[in-house]
Amino acid sequence: MADRVNYQRLCEKELDSLSPGYRPKLLLHVCCGPCACFPLTYLAERFDVTIYYANSNIYPEQEYKHRLSTLEELLADLKRDHGYGIKLVVPEYDNVAYTKNLAPLKDEPEGGERCFLCYRLRMEESYRYASEHGFDYFTTVMTVSRQKNSQKLNEIGKELSAKYPNVRYLFSDFKKNKGLEIGIAIRKAYDLYNQDYCGCVYSYEDALKRRAEKHGNPGD
Repeated sequence: MADRVNYQRLCEKELDSLSPGYRPKLLLHVCCGPCACFPLTYLAERFDVTIYYANSNIYPEQEYKHRLSTLEELLADLKRDHGYGIKLVVPEYDNVAYTKNLAPLKDEPEGGERCFLCYRLRMEESYRYASEHGFDYFTTVMTVSRQKNSQKLNEIGKELSAKYPNVRYLFSDFKKNKGLEIGIAIRKAYDLYNQDYCGCVYSYEDALKRRAEKHGNPGD
């Protein structure tokens, strides 16, 4: 098994290398408000941050909109309390087409190859936008999650940086150094909605089963 890389240490080294007063343009892929809490507060002091909400994986559409409104709520809170002027770009939502891409891997377990493809699809859509719109850096908040494979996310980021060489990839593992705990504290302080499944229709179906088992299903 290959040695695990400390990607958060690489992130810190990159931030240390930035010239004082220089705020590069960073496109940040965000999957939801709770996952954005720590990365935004960590990065907004050093970068001119724009969020790219590329999440056509999320099912159903009502849930997609709920997570988007929660993110907008967080941005308003951070602007009020810290003065962060974080911009938000919302591309077209198309869950039907997205799910067709995942369907061949529908029987894969959560955290396996289907999820890796989902990482790649959203990250590449976002990275392409960064390349086409003159950003200096790109990264994703997804490494803050305990349920997502940070090693794989950063491997994908490294591969995409070769495809879009005009944009530097910012390695990260935002859950490290108490990042996860800080993010949870911010989410609770702002009373943000916190979903109980990752996003796609397959994780949604698994969540429905968990809820039925937890509360009992009178129809059984």
